[in-house]
Amino acid sequence: LPFEFRGDGTEYFKIWIVNIFLTLITLGIYSAWATVRNNRYFYGNTFVDGTSFSYLAKPLQILKGRIIAVVVFTLFVGLAGAFPVAGAILYLVLGFAAPYIYNQSLAFKMRNTSYKNIQFRFNGDYGEAFGVLVIWPFLGLISLGLLYPFVLLKMHQYRMNQTAYGTTQFVFSAQVKSYYKIFGIGVAISLGLLGFLMALLTGFRSPSGIAIFAGIGIAIFVMAYFTVAFTNLVFISTSLKEHGFNATLTLKGYVKVVLINMLLIVITLGLYLPAAKVRIMKYITSCIELHERGSLDDFIAAEKESVSALGEQLGDVFDFSV
Repeated sequence: LPFEFRGDGTEYFKIWIVNIFLTLITLGIYSAWATVRNNRYFYGNTFVDGTSFSYLAKPLQILKGRIIAVVVFTLFVGLAGAFPVAGAILYLVLGFAAPYIYNQSLAFKMRNTSYKNIQFRFNGDYGEAFGVLVIWPFLGLISLGLLYPFVLLKMHQYRMNQTAYGTTQFVFSAQVKSYYKIFGIGVAISLGLLGFLMALLTGFRSPSGIAIFAGIGIAIFVMAYFTVAFTNLVFISTSLKEHGFNATLTLKGYVKVVLINMLLIVITLGLYLPAAKVRIMKYITSCIELHERGSLDDFIAAEKESVSALGEQLGDVFDFSV
């Protein structure tokens, strides 16, 4: 069963431009409604087996959480700037709060995502989240990056294994050797391209300008490789009961979409941005499929619960990527 995105760049542009205008004239208040409109458009146009996903959050939920998050962030920055010692303590507190914020953010997003009237869930554990977000990254740092593939594996394991569709947990089965293989190939590509670039520029008198553009191109290519490789790996390694997933993104196809998007965004002075989001979404979903083994109607909805939007908004303002 292929995933399919039925959105249209022109249609989404109208939503995007109205969102920007209303957010500006309301001094940011409308941003909560803009977030809901954007998410409902993308969720509602993503289909599997003829049924689209739904985004259930209410704008007022997000607005309340956003206001509190911005106030907390402002106080945090103000105190850290005025009182360095207090700032150090606050950063320490933030480090211990990060796993809770991360869990709450994912819980809110999953709780407000549904498919066939069954909501997703994220059942995060603070201890595991602390290990994934604090301890393992620290070990990756002191190992000079040698443990980073293992760090990324632990992050993916935690996120997928704690996510559920109704009462059914997802299962993530990737092995660490797959992560080291992807990182090894990525490093080899980076070194090979850098070596080729240095050899190519040897004969130039003023190679700095060329080197900058070539370096940007190499960075885009390498980041595209990691995006494609890890996206494919995560989907291939994930299952839901007897159902499996597959992803077949290609480096050539992904780079083509990214470069076209970048070029058109520059040419249109940013006005192509909404169409670019639609283009990349269409490409990614066209490469993903669900392997149905049995009925998709046999899942049981979890008991309804209320999850605050505060965690998600704190995750956004403190830049906890989820």
